[in-house]
Amino acid sequence: MLKDITLGQYFPGATVVHKLDPRIKIILTAVYFVALFMAKGLFAYLVMFASLVACLILSRIKPLVALRGIKPVIILIMITMIFHMFLTTGEPLVTIWRFTLTKEGISAALFMASRLIMLIVGAFLLTYTTSPIALTDGIESMFNPLKKIKLPVHEFAMMMSITLRFLPALIEETDKIMSAQKARGADFETGGLLKRAKAILPIIIPLFISAFRRSDELAVAMESRCYHGGEGRTKMKILKTAGRDYAALFCGAVVLAAVIMLRRLYILQV
Repeated sequence: MLKDITLGQYFPGATVVHKLDPRIKIILTAVYFVALFMAKGLFAYLVMFASLVACLILSRIKPLVALRGIKPVIILIMITMIFHMFLTTGEPLVTIWRFTLTKEGISAALFMASRLIMLIVGAFLLTYTTSPIALTDGIESMFNPLKKIKLPVHEFAMMMSITLRFLPALIEETDKIMSAQKARGADFETGGLLKRAKAILPIIIPLFISAFRRSDELAVAMESRCYHGGEGRTKMKILKTAGRDYAALFCGAVVLAAVIMLRRLYILQV
């Protein structure tokens, strides 16, 4: 299960999506989220699904890799679907005890599950195609005007970059600790909730120690290289927008406009 957590992983490539300006990709991800939450009706969701599939094809990310990140939250998605199926009022189909399954509830559950899946895959697509360094530079460049009011923009961007960089490392470390504990006879899958909670303690303590050790080594490495924040520092790669970036922004605007139009048509029909 831990190996299925792909947040923070970067897959190098030379595709059109990989070459986009990181600032443009951050903006397009935000536009995608807004459009996804505004989507109403089957046609709007089809537009969002088509745009997501097009991005996956252009980035050459395998569908199984993209869907692998859904496994850790599949239980949450199923619980959300159950709540929508039995708590949404509408035409009753089946009554189980005090809960009634409705036709509108099934429709709402399917739409909500689709929204969550597309939301997760869309968020992961940003980290799949953008290196942590490029993502840091993009965030810092976008929030650069906030430096005028003395906000630590560079430090904030650096913290986000370090977090994304060390997520896969911590997941790998957790998997190693669990394998070592299982080799010593630990059982994490059987027993009640209290027993499982106690079994997690031998994992959490070594994981915290390893995390603190990594952070201390990182701090020493940064100090030994005379790192003192973003003031006066230059960048190896200067971010510049190209024609493909403007074309991507135009496509994002078209998708958002289409979703807004389909949402209004759906509301008028209802």
